[in-house]
Amino acid sequence: MASNGTVNASKSTKGRLTVTMLVLFIIIVIFVVKLVDIQVVRAETLTADSVGNRSIEKVIYGSRGDIVDANGVVLAGTVMRYTVTLSPKNSKPFTRKDDSGKKIQVSVADAAAEIGAITGQSAESIVAIITDALADNPKSDYAVVIKNIDVDAFQALDALDVPWVYFEKSPSRVYPNGAVAGNLVGFVSAQGEAQAGLELGSDACIASTNGEETYERGGDGVRIPDSSVTTKQPVDGGTLVTTIDSDLNYFVQQTLAEQAIATGAKWGTVVVQEVKTGKLIAVADYPSVDPNDVSATTDPEDRGSRAFSASFEPGSTFKALTAASVIDAGLADPFSQIVAPYRYIPSNGADINDSTIHGDENLTMTGVLIESSNTGMSKFGEKLSAEQRYNYMTKFGIGTASETGFPAEDSGILHDWDGENWDNQTDYATMFGQGLTTTAIQMSSVYQAIANNGVRMPVQLVAGCQQADGTLTEQPDATGTQVVSSSAANATSEMLEMVYQKAWLKDVWNIPGYRVAAKTGTAQMPDGNGGYSKGYLVSVSGFAPADDAEYVVSVSLADPVKMNSSAASAPIFQKVMSQVLKKYRAVPSGEPAPDLPANW
Repeated sequence: MASNGTVNASKSTKGRLTVTMLVLFIIIVIFVVKLVDIQVVRAETLTADSVGNRSIEKVIYGSRGDIVDANGVVLAGTVMRYTVTLSPKNSKPFTRKDDSGKKIQVSVADAAAEIGAITGQSAESIVAIITDALADNPKSDYAVVIKNIDVDAFQALDALDVPWVYFEKSPSRVYPNGAVAGNLVGFVSAQGEAQAGLELGSDACIASTNGEETYERGGDGVRIPDSSVTTKQPVDGGTLVTTIDSDLNYFVQQTLAEQAIATGAKWGTVVVQEVKTGKLIAVADYPSVDPNDVSATTDPEDRGSRAFSASFEPGSTFKALTAASVIDAGLADPFSQIVAPYRYIPSNGADINDSTIHGDENLTMTGVLIESSNTGMSKFGEKLSAEQRYNYMTKFGIGTASETGFPAEDSGILHDWDGENWDNQTDYATMFGQGLTTTAIQMSSVYQAIANNGVRMPVQLVAGCQQADGTLTEQPDATGTQVVSSSAANATSEMLEMVYQKAWLKDVWNIPGYRVAAKTGTAQMPDGNGGYSKGYLVSVSGFAPADDAEYVVSVSLADPVKMNSSAASAPIFQKVMSQVLKKYRAVPSGEPAPDLPANW
């Protein structure tokens, strides 16, 4: 019996062992099948899901390039700002060491209070960001606390070592010199998109390209050290080098603003240009805009540069172009004589008159410019055909935007000489600066050509785009064009010197030690309905030293209600030209200007 019991026990043990092994085998088979399913069948999907849960994509911002003046002074630059974010689902109490090294517990409310003390927010508002995000989505992993904090605030927040607070770099545009050349420089939107001025016109040079990186974050929401992988490198923008002298531009803006306010002018511009190069070294607008606070400038037209965008009838400053054209064609000279009546009705039926009633005057061409006689200039201008005068005007750049490519630049209005808009009155009015429109930049260019022995240089505002290796690309064409002969230009210059010496403003714009050539202009402003308003645009254009011209200054004031004549703009010309000659140490003139007769 004992033997049988032993046998049965042995069989029972073997049976249990077999069952156990079978169960283990089944478990192993299930495990292997599951393992194969995870590692082979669904490996790619599960890996992607896993990485997706902990891998974070992040933009690496490239830096928008600087805009600098001719001396390297930064007019527009980029600084790093930071956006503070947090993970609502991971916003929980945490421990950290105090100054003594002791671990302390920090509640969410305490952390929020510490953050708010730096950002200027209340602890309650930061806690509300967390609770509101979780109310919308219990698994929320992203919420913005505040945008565009500076480096000091970033460093202070980072030192708090709050594990569920993160930072995103966000480049921000700054304009260190504020409104200095602000109308030229332009501005960008809050999103960093170019909106106006050089920011827009030269975006191809200074625009950056953003990169990308990924990093991994643990289940507790904390970024895993050394897990960042750059998938696309950012590319910084180039440096836009302008021809502007920011120090001079500041002086010119101040001078313009003072006189504009004193005379009640609606707006004004001043252009300073190098004669021999065509480079613009100062372009001032009133009112001016500070690109750091564009919203403070309520009128959109005040946010751009009217020197480029506002065309107007130039009036008598345009007579210098007509005179140079007639002389170049060999049809007159500074001594040529005419009789200038108050009113002149030529054979085509046009009706021309001077600004004040007078008897017949025996004037030379020089005298016509000194007296600014419309009838006198008409008698000289009619020696050219309409087609000839039109061709001269286009060679001087009238009717065409400048070479700068400045955004929203107005090309002005110059009707085709044989078109329906060039009627009998226009045929004569264009001889003395009416019946067409120009910008301040175009008028400065006209005087640059006359001052430069008849050679018009392309107008330059940008010297080029400086790359990271220091090379200067996109340099403008600097090839001049002979628009009138040197002798015609010099004769015109000498007549303009007589205007400076003998015209009614001779005591207002006097600059001792230098020969100066200049001409005033007064023209009615349009009323927006095809007619003229009661306001006038008053201007002065000229250059110095006239015996070896280096600089053009062109001033325009719109509707100076307290002094509606060129007497309003002449003081600006005098102050700006004096400063330019002093700043750049122009050599004083030697021989006096030839004394040309005005009458016969």
